[in-house]
Amino acid sequence: MILAAGQGTRVRPLTKHTPKPMVPILGKPVMEYLVEHLARYDVKQIMVNVAFMHWKIENYFGAGHRWGVELGYSYEGVREQGEVVCKPVGSAGGMRKIQDFGGFFDETFIVLCGDAVIDLDIGAALAEHKAKGAIASVVTLDVPRDQTKNYGIVVAEADGRVTSFQEKPKPEDARSTLASTGIYIFEPAVLDLIPSGVEFDIGSQLFPLLVEKGLPFFAQNRPFNWIDIGRVTDYWAVTQQVMAGGVAQMDMPGREVRPQVWVGLNTSVDWDKVQIEGPVYIGSNVRIEPGARVVGPTWIGHGSHLRAGSVVERSVLIEHTRIGEGMTVREMIISPQYCVDRSGHTSYVGDEVTPLRWGDARA
Repeated sequence: MILAAGQGTRVRPLTKHTPKPMVPILGKPVMEYLVEHLARYDVKQIMVNVAFMHWKIENYFGAGHRWGVELGYSYEGVREQGEVVCKPVGSAGGMRKIQDFGGFFDETFIVLCGDAVIDLDIGAALAEHKAKGAIASVVTLDVPRDQTKNYGIVVAEADGRVTSFQEKPKPEDARSTLASTGIYIFEPAVLDLIPSGVEFDIGSQLFPLLVEKGLPFFAQNRPFNWIDIGRVTDYWAVTQQVMAGGVAQMDMPGREVRPQVWVGLNTSVDWDKVQIEGPVYIGSNVRIEPGARVVGPTWIGHGSHLRAGSVVERSVLIEHTRIGEGMTVREMIISPQYCVDRSGHTSYVGDEVTPLRWGDARA
């Protein structure tokens, strides 16, 4: 099961018009990397709980045939005053809703958050879960102590048996540095502990219940890449890491025309009159006027336009973004409507306090 029903409020404005699992990295939705990874390990049947802008996920992924899997969707919402509105029922509540409807979870199953990119050895994780006779397993990663305030922290004994949890504790209060990655392995029996028809959360409600009842619940601490987009600042950092080649199986699209410079189709670039230092991706129908400078890692989405004398450094340009003549964009995520610097400060087109001039390249 892929958890994809949340609104992604901590990643706004990136998620103002896009569900979080559809936020792109290297031009592909985050959730697509998850589906591809599951397919590599012969996971062929995947249910996705959806709510916020559910149609964007459903229309893109369809029945999953393109990835060699079967995809199904469980919508979470209610009817209010004659209209259907989304209302997520929590991560565990979503599991129970699926089970109550059709009994999908009839053997050991995996649950993953739809907003992270991973390269976890799923086969090894399943083998450890089975070897320990676990009813539930949570995959964890060691994080620096000063980062515990950003994660749900798992406290476990030497053999991995979970004893308690801390939700985003201050570094000085953290009793562990094992962060939950939002990757879980369950036996169907765990669903009997989840009440039907109510909002119920895996981390804050189901897990403490497992500990309270003394059930075989274990943490797995194994090395793997876990790229979590919990905040806007994470998205900028992730894009920089990926474009610099720091994550396996995430290759740059397009054609490499110069060392570490990739381009899409039908670009308009006078290569003798611009300065481009990779790694840089230039999407299809991008125009870069003479005198512009681009310094990587930088992603320039399709249909964008860099006016003469503009400078773009270590940034992400969402598709159809125009950068004004002589403007400098440094360490930003920028779209036709907004820009966000690496610290998370957001400005919108028309804000009087920002000196930056940018807009929509389609007009």
